[in-house]
Amino acid sequence: MDSTVQTLWNTALVLGAVVVIAVAALLTILVILVRKIDERVTAIKATLAAAEANTSNTALIQTTAQGVDAVLAEGLEHHLFLGRVLDKVRS
Repeated sequence: MDSTVQTLWNTALVLGAVVVIAVAALLTILVILVRKIDERVTAIKATLAAAEANTSNTALIQTTAQGVDAVLAEGLEHHLFLGRVLDKVRS
């Protein structure tokens, strides 16, 4: 075999090895990134499930608001009554 042909074969083998190593490195990086994305998607899914559980009872907000308004109205009536009674007692 001619030395030129031998050099070309050696160059092709070295370039092939470099390409194989580069592809292996890129695939490894891709696998690592896909795992990280999968973990983060799982974490986001858990967060969304927790948010759904936190907001599942929003229908009760209106009922609670009406109860709070009723308590405040009752408290205002007591305040006005005591204000009138105490003014009469002090006089």
